Amino acid sequence: MSQLTTHILDTTLGKPAAGITITLYAQQGETWQALAYGQTNQDGRVADLLPNDETLPVGTYKMKFLTQEYFDQQGVTTFYPFVEIIFAVTSTEHYHVPLLLNPFGYSTYRGS
Repeated sequence: MSQLTTHILDTTLGKPAAGITITLYAQQGETWQALAYGQTNQDGRVADLLPNDETLPVGTYKMKFLTQEYFDQQGVTTFYPFVEIIFAVTSTEHYHVPLLLNPFGYSTYRGS
């Protein structure tokens, strides 16, 4: 299993959000360096954001979810054209960063 996983649930529909592009960044001083990107599948997950054998070093990371196109395809107006979740990796354990999304709100938590 990969050290970092994510999924997106559209809480308005009660279904996974497919087709959302996600980019993973690492903080480098005052800037962010893109490390990986992918697009959510029909289950709202990116199967291969990081290779299974890759371990992120301790540091601060950001996942950017491009939500505007997803809502545009549904003909739904959204307040959030993208969502950024910043989190800290402190060990080699597994990190699951889910996004619960609707057109006018979102939440996240440290999953397992």
